[in-house]
Amino acid sequence: MTLLQKEYNDVAYISGPLLFVNAASDLAYGAIVNIKDATGRSRGGQVISVTDQNAVIQVFEETRGLDLATASVSLVEDVARLGVSKEMIGRRFDGLGRPIDGLPEVVAEKRLSINGQAMNPAARAKPEEFIQTGISTIDVQTSLIRGQKLPIFSGSGLPHNELAAQIARQAKVPGHEGDFAVVFAAMGLTQREVSFFTQEFERTGALARSVLFLNKADDPAVERLLTPRMALTTAEYLAFEHGYHVLVILTDLTNYCEALREIGGAREEIPGRRGFPGYMYTDLASLYERAGVVEGKPGSVTQVPILSMPDDDITHPIPDLTGYITEGQIVVDRTLNSKGVFPPINPLPSLSRLQGNGIGKGKTRADHKNISDQLFAAYANGLDLRKLVAITGEDALTETDKLYLKFADDFETYFIGQGDQDRSIDDSLTVAWGILSKLPQSQLTRISKDAIDKYYGTKMDEMWKGSRSLG
Repeated sequence: MTLLQKEYNDVAYISGPLLFVNAASDLAYGAIVNIKDATGRSRGGQVISVTDQNAVIQVFEETRGLDLATASVSLVEDVARLGVSKEMIGRRFDGLGRPIDGLPEVVAEKRLSINGQAMNPAARAKPEEFIQTGISTIDVQTSLIRGQKLPIFSGSGLPHNELAAQIARQAKVPGHEGDFAVVFAAMGLTQREVSFFTQEFERTGALARSVLFLNKADDPAVERLLTPRMALTTAEYLAFEHGYHVLVILTDLTNYCEALREIGGAREEIPGRRGFPGYMYTDLASLYERAGVVEGKPGSVTQVPILSMPDDDITHPIPDLTGYITEGQIVVDRTLNSKGVFPPINPLPSLSRLQGNGIGKGKTRADHKNISDQLFAAYANGLDLRKLVAITGEDALTETDKLYLKFADDFETYFIGQGDQDRSIDDSLTVAWGILSKLPQSQLTRISKDAIDKYYGTKMDEMWKGSRSLG
């Protein structure tokens, strides 16, 4: 690390969180700098653009009080780096990687660039190992596979924070519990949300295997852009240096993209769709593509980014671009939430494109895929019949139709609405068979006869009932 090599004093102007410095073309893109004002106060910053005329610096703190005539800029480090160590597990940090748990600074084993290193496509291994989240709707119908990037699409006011905490608490790779870790990065949190996540991780003991990066809403926007990169750098280190299977949970990517738009506006860039910068696709890809399994490396990085869709609009640029880059989506549903169902995950618009790689005989259970397909078909039929009943009433329905209506209710109450229970994949499939067994065998057209002979008539234990909400 090179300290204070040269000072740059020709600050041209300040725009929001940005500093424009003349005659600084020798600064490198991504370099970390120190900015001093007339009082001697120091602020950190990062170079985000360099031309022959000037360099643009994002300031990590507010720019209020900086004076053009007296401000000076000096180089600290050639690129943004994070000191990483295995001892980070069980610790809490702010969005810039500084401890906020009252414990000393981490003694770094390495200092790594937060931009990561591009993963050679030829070195990527096929993701094909099941991750159990303990949530039936995810495990059975939109299975998460080790090395996958599977986002959660939510909306304002929906319980995605509670869902994120539940996944962080319960997730595991069966057979690899000892070398499984969670890196949790939250961006744009209110103080109440910071308290919720801190207390939840400590109360449940999840903190013992987790690394938390918490960026607050009143922190500078530029810090929000660094937080996920800090988290992913930590995850890559734990995965590829120490052999951990790391689950990275990023919430809320909408706050991240809003910060990207704010910085773009301050740089007077030409906006793209809905004012977001045209390079947002590339920027998001630089985060999402840091998930994967590498040949010859024992560890892996799996991502669950969470974003709240503005106005519940799945065509909004943030979920739209995310859907292009990632391998499916898990959709949190407002209607289910209004019924008190938790977690309110709607399996119909949800999808895991890698599910087939990691389930089935020898991985989860031989009947897993068929059960998933049958639940999807039966629930879709039940919802269609609800719409019909709203028009014609139940008198127009056949007895079989009425069974499908009852199935849809039971599916939401007992299968989706598991509350805060932690279910193994066998537990989830048991609940599924208990509900499907209320339909005639002739209706189970997507399940093999062998599976029907073995599991049809399964009774749900009382422990699986009456758990539709967190209350």
